[in-house]
Amino acid sequence: MTPLSPAEDPRWVAGMMPLPGVDPLAGVDGLGVPSVYWERPVAREAVAGWGEAGVLEAQSPGELPAVLGALGHDSVRWLDAASPTMPGPWFGGMRFSPTAPVDGAWRSHGLARWTLPEVLVWREGSALAVAVFAPEGPGAEDVVRSRLERMRASFPQSYRHPVGAPVALRTASSRRDFEALVDRAVEAIGAGQLNKVVLARALEAEGPEPFDVVDVLARLREQNPRCATFLFRAPDGTGFLGATPETLCRVDGRRLETEALAGSAAPGGAEALDASDKDRREHEAVVRYILQALTPVAASVSADAQPSVLALKNVVHLRTGIRAELAEGVDTAHVVTALHPTPAVGGTPRERALSFLVEHEALDRGWYAGPVGWVGPGRAHLVVALRSALVRGAKARLFVGAGIVAGSSAESEWRETEMKSLAMLRALGGR
Repeated sequence: MTPLSPAEDPRWVAGMMPLPGVDPLAGVDGLGVPSVYWERPVAREAVAGWGEAGVLEAQSPGELPAVLGALGHDSVRWLDAASPTMPGPWFGGMRFSPTAPVDGAWRSHGLARWTLPEVLVWREGSALAVAVFAPEGPGAEDVVRSRLERMRASFPQSYRHPVGAPVALRTASSRRDFEALVDRAVEAIGAGQLNKVVLARALEAEGPEPFDVVDVLARLREQNPRCATFLFRAPDGTGFLGATPETLCRVDGRRLETEALAGSAAPGGAEALDASDKDRREHEAVVRYILQALTPVAASVSADAQPSVLALKNVVHLRTGIRAELAEGVDTAHVVTALHPTPAVGGTPRERALSFLVEHEALDRGWYAGPVGWVGPGRAHLVVALRSALVRGAKARLFVGAGIVAGSSAESEWRETEMKSLAMLRALGGR
């Protein structure tokens, strides 16, 4: 469908009702592969969407605030009362660097792309609920009611995914190139040009047949219950998906939750991580940045007194929770502009670190490490798209990164990226 301009004020009609079952992915049996998916297993939050009742895209960096702001407007007329717990209804994301040119692989996702699904199924307590959206106009209410009845009659109650086939891996950049880049970054830090920079690399995976995106999603959520699992699939079938541990912002009215997530170690290395001077310095730089960045948009800000250890299946991180009461008139667009990119994915000083990446990284990150998630009136949850891959057919490009500070070792940073790649590799079918 034709994307909508941020300047327009479109409206939709929507209705909702309860459904049997507890798994939104059950809908693939009748509706096919979802266009969007979002799940936080620990929070019992899961949602899948099919089709596109509306699309909102940014064509230039200057349009990004207007697009994000438009997503928060109440542009849906509900036939009955809306659910206060429904995620969204807009789902999507944006590039890590809005000024970088978009290459062919990322063309379908563009600079920023947000969709309002035609059908949205989410977990509501111990059951499911469904909402149907249609553009406002003659007959729209009948369309919504008809689709709701079809969903009531045909939505399956369960989903079981198969075991995927092993995949072959080849790296997009050599170990030698990545370690040379780390050494270059350490030199720049030693010369006082930077305090920290986060370097990313890509791996190319290829399966014996096209990847089953739903199968990959199912394994991501099972293997990474403390992460947010996501999928954003463009009309041409290209899907960006992953399971990230890092929240950029969770907004509910004027309440904001965010976090500093920096400093990494192998599983079982929590004690050494907590005692590591290098990782502590890396983590504290992120905490300081977030607190400073929130000062202009928040009435009050607080943070955990000490970082805790977040233990995931393939890696452990230092984590500091941060909370704020937003100033009057501040919305999700203001928060994203203030926070992204944090030093956890860019570096400090921010502009110098980003310039270093443009000059030396030689990688189109696309939506990797950018904000993705959902936005609705007065509410939003955006995560940092880490441990992710761009999948099209039988090919996938995996993205991983590592934070470089004084004292970083090229060999250990390479091992860290290898460790972080396991989440997506195993979900794709790698062993």
